Amino acid sequence: MTAIRWVLGKLILLLSTLLSPKGLKRSQDQQQEVDNKAKNHTLYQFEACPFCVKVRRAMKRQSVNFALKDAKNNPAHRAELEQGGGRVKVPCLRIDHADRVEWMYESSDIVAYLEKQFA
Repeated sequence: MTAIRWVLGKLILLLSTLLSPKGLKRSQDQQQEVDNKAKNHTLYQFEACPFCVKVRRAMKRQSVNFALKDAKNNPAHRAELEQGGGRVKVPCLRIDHADRVEWMYESSDIVAYLEKQFA
């Protein structure tokens, strides 16, 4: 089962790379504004998780760069996710608001958030 997951994971990553979406074109000022807004976001993910790939592709389409944290291979990131969000489930978007931290778990919710906030 582990070998099958490994092969499927590598296939998912290969297809994602080969079929990478085009990013949204913005002026330099607009992109700087998006980059500043994105600084308050962190995506906890597993590299080959299909739902994480879905979110990363949406990020690429919106030309948004969040900090990425590998919750599978990095025990510190895994502990942050479990302690802050309450469970180890990916993808998880951490949004640091001025007065609170929001943890968003569902890939479809994260993609909808990206399209609303960064389009």
